[in-house]
Amino acid sequence: MSQTAIQHPETVKTRSVHDRGLLMIGLFKLSKSLFFFCLGIGAIHLLHRDLGNEAMRLATALRFDPEGRFVGLLMEKVDLIDTHHLREIGVATFAYSAIALVEGVGLMLEKVWAEYLTLSLTVLFLPWEIYEIFRRFTLLHVGLLLINLAVLGYLLWLLDRKKKAAGLG
Repeated sequence: MSQTAIQHPETVKTRSVHDRGLLMIGLFKLSKSLFFFCLGIGAIHLLHRDLGNEAMRLATALRFDPEGRFVGLLMEKVDLIDTHHLREIGVATFAYSAIALVEGVGLMLEKVWAEYLTLSLTVLFLPWEIYEIFRRFTLLHVGLLLINLAVLGYLLWLLDRKKKAAGLG
């Protein structure tokens, strides 16, 4: 007879099942973090440069008509941005990137604090997103609102399920 080792249930490694919803939200937050980090790098890169020249170079590279309405509107908006505003934009995008990074990593690791952080921040930004839709209706604004409402709904459902499983509700 061959002897086989009997393992206690505590020592048996089990394959953990990750919550796919949290993984998807975490990946979404990590992609937002990367996007805003790149925006921050771009803002810092443009410090002490002539934004009008940079905007015109971009418009030309994208084959927009330099005399067209779009480029004219772009040049008007670029004229409103000074070094101080560009620095503020850079700092704000880096800060938002850091917050999204913390959310994303926390959600990927399935930390409850990250679920509550994401839930809180999502609720905080909803009024601004709704305001933006009323200010200027675009499919992008509606899409972002729908994504954030789906994230909010999922996190509320998940936290409620966890509370019930723990016998707290």
